Amino acid sequence: MERLIERLLFASRWILAPVYLGLSLVLIALAIKFFQEAYHVLSHIWVMKESDMVLTVLSMIDLVLVASLVIMVMFSGYENFVSQIDVEGKDTEIGWMGKLDAGSLKLKVAASIVAISSIHLLKIFMNATEIPNDKLLWYVILHLTFVVSALLMGVLDRITSATKGH
Repeated sequence: MERLIERLLFASRWILAPVYLGLSLVLIALAIKFFQEAYHVLSHIWVMKESDMVLTVLSMIDLVLVASLVIMVMFSGYENFVSQIDVEGKDTEIGWMGKLDAGSLKLKVAASIVAISSIHLLKIFMNATEIPNDKLLWYVILHLTFVVSALLMGVLDRITSATKGH
């Protein structure tokens, strides 16, 4: 009975496979939104104010960062929790694949969230005259919360890895 339960538990990891595959649909949505923004910039380039163009470009960078984060979660999550990705050929090699464990992935996700939050904060500051001061303060507090959380995760990871080494 114990062996059957363990086999079922081990096999249940495959339930995650369609979830990771589903994240590729999110990538399609992000790509559509990215090219929609690119089309908007290119079609209005002669009449668009510089500040509006910068805000649109920041939004596009934000989309790219989120898409990169989705790729990292898809690949490393699949490799860590489901099965090793086995693709052949030099063209298919990605340097970090197989090297991100759950702890490193958390740090990369936290760093990505800080980067995304930084871009949002920059966009907000570019329109600071239109946003009430109390809202600006809350945006900064939220961003600093992400920064402090990421720093603490990094410190805890370093402490944990240092104690494992002793």
